[in-house]
Amino acid sequence: SSPGSRPSDRQRRPSPASLGLLLGVFVVAHILITGIAGGLAQLVASKLLAEGHQVVGVDYRDLRTPLDPSLQKLQVHRAHYNKTIIEDIFRRQSLDAVLHLGRSGSFKESAGKRFDLNVVGSQKIMNLCVQHGVRRLVVLSTFHIYGAHSSNHIPIAEDEPLRAGLQFPQIADAIQMDNMASTWVYRHPEVKTVVLRATNIVGPTLHNTMSEFLRLRRVPYLLGFNPMTQFIHEDDLARAVLAAWDGNFAGIFNVCGNTVVPWRTALELAQAITFPIPSPVASAFLRAAGNFPQYLSNFFRYPCVISDRAFQKASGWSSTVSAEETLWSTVAE
Repeated sequence: SSPGSRPSDRQRRPSPASLGLLLGVFVVAHILITGIAGGLAQLVASKLLAEGHQVVGVDYRDLRTPLDPSLQKLQVHRAHYNKTIIEDIFRRQSLDAVLHLGRSGSFKESAGKRFDLNVVGSQKIMNLCVQHGVRRLVVLSTFHIYGAHSSNHIPIAEDEPLRAGLQFPQIADAIQMDNMASTWVYRHPEVKTVVLRATNIVGPTLHNTMSEFLRLRRVPYLLGFNPMTQFIHEDDLARAVLAAWDGNFAGIFNVCGNTVVPWRTALELAQAITFPIPSPVASAFLRAAGNFPQYLSNFFRYPCVISDRAFQKASGWSSTVSAEETLWSTVAE
């Protein structure tokens, strides 16, 4: 609501979840998930639907069909996050929570389109959460915003500087989206907001940058470099998103798997066929291999190891999938 205006009746009411806890009964939550064409969003949706909640999914992309049978009750809308269709969804649905998992990391999209989706679209969604009395917002960000740098502390906590934008303007939209959401946490306490800065997310249903990179027929490593690397399995991250939604806390949190491994060890665990490349040709290889973002080359040189101790303490969540299972399940046919 705008400054000085009275909050709506919906905003003043206690949440269904808190009433349910008081009464000791299960209360159905009404949840919007962005990025529903992606494997992670569908995994989160299937878990929520299995618990009996109502889930609405939205994405600017087409969905791969047929959908898994666990998603039969999912309502799906195709819409850009900054267009009027999204306003209609908020107006028609009485939403309790929004899980904004739809950040575009695809470099097949132009920089302008990524900015439109990630920055303008995210701002629109956050504004609609305030206008319509949504009580809970989870925003999926990325650890890439810290950058991989020889000066990085190990591990990196949430208050470390975001170095990535200094060298790679390609990631400016992700940094701006994270900054906007992080400011939102404190500016709008009426919407309990959790920002999750996730490490490399991989898994069998994902088609994101790192999962596709590990699936290359031959996976490179840089001569003379073997940085410590982290991964989180899609199922662990889906549970982390649900823990963030279900908890009574707000803030900015790193989230990562429980194992830190050297890059070449990670490739061994993925049973990848590997080959060395000299550092100066890394950027050219990334372009030729499938339009992978240039900033990835620094993550093959330097460590970017994060700590999620704060999130574990706030939520009680911890990762359960081993590094070996995380990596092998991603590439196994």
